[in-house]
Amino acid sequence: MSDNPPLIPVFIPPLVSLLAHAEAQKGSPLSETEVLQIRGGAVCMLMSVERARELAAKRGPDLDPEQCWAEWQLARQEPGPR
Repeated sequence: MSDNPPLIPVFIPPLVSLLAHAEAQKGSPLSETEVLQIRGGAVCMLMSVERARELAAKRGPDLDPEQCWAEWQLARQEPGPR
């Protein structure tokens, strides 16, 4: 058994920011296909869960890549910068 901690993907910049920018550029809501394409082409780093939590505490939470379509629908309704 390995002593290496499990790693999770962390989007750089946050996925929620990428989607907000893409939707602003488009001028209309993104489709599910567009959201999944952006997620698939986004840059991410693998980090330990602990390090990812530390980063999220500094920059705010991001979308779960496995649930990004549903979470994006909720996030885009929230006021404020993303």
